[in-house]
Amino acid sequence: MTAALAAPSSAVLAFERDFAAHRARARVTFVIVSLALVMATLLTADFSGFFRVTQVTLADGTRAERWVILAGIPKLGDYIAKTIPEIRWSTLVSDLGEWFWRWRIWADLLVETVLIAFMATVMGLAGGFVLSFPAARNLAPARWVLWLSRRYLEIARTVPEIVFALIFVFCFGVGPMAGVLAIAVHTAGSLGKLYSEVNENIDMRPLEGVKAAGGSWFDQIRYGAVPQILPNVISYTLLRFEINVRASSIIGYVGAGGLGQELRTAVALGEHTDLSALFVIIFATVMLIDWGSEKLRHRIIGLGRTL
Repeated sequence: MTAALAAPSSAVLAFERDFAAHRARARVTFVIVSLALVMATLLTADFSGFFRVTQVTLADGTRAERWVILAGIPKLGDYIAKTIPEIRWSTLVSDLGEWFWRWRIWADLLVETVLIAFMATVMGLAGGFVLSFPAARNLAPARWVLWLSRRYLEIARTVPEIVFALIFVFCFGVGPMAGVLAIAVHTAGSLGKLYSEVNENIDMRPLEGVKAAGGSWFDQIRYGAVPQILPNVISYTLLRFEINVRASSIIGYVGAGGLGQELRTAVALGEHTDLSALFVIIFATVMLIDWGSEKLRHRIIGLGRTL
């Protein structure tokens, strides 16, 4: 009886020793990683100029040294205050009319911005979707195909949209076409990466079944992989469309169409209230698209589950 009780006690003691040693190693690892992150953050902040000291002019005309963050926050507040128009309840309609005084032009450019984003998303979806399968380790037909697909997707998403826009404006001239191509290339790289990660987490048994039945590589993708990844494809694509609306409103800075050209004009001429009006328009558009995308995504996924 005593021997039977001693064996579990020894096992329990051994377990407690191992658990205590594991906890001690975990604490040491946590401390080391935390210190490394803190040091990396401080070094990055110092490199970025967050600890820089600058001179400011005080109200009495004297000069004093202030931390650049504290010196810049009041200027940020002043700039934001300039963009807020004076709106009174008694003259609300006229004040709003004065604030959005170019609403007809902005409405046309907003439609152009959304159409640029939509066309670019469609083209990026096609490119990213096709390349996501050879870019997945578990689906690539050959290693060299995997390597080429991944390198192309990396290049496409590494170069910013505005750089692609500059290139396409030089090639095809000023206009929406350059904006569509610029955002489409970047979108294909980003969506291709996301889709390929989804592909690498699918269940391979349906593909093996299609292969055992004599199906080709394309048949395996069509009937084994696509049905599994479709909900994620829809979610990522709708999210990217929302992102592309914002992107298409910026690349107009380089002549690629959309509201960006109005933002550039407002900044160049110091029309601060126009900037806030354009911001409100873009914000409302993105919010509406986000709401509609959520409803559409749930609707499509729900229908897909009932079929």
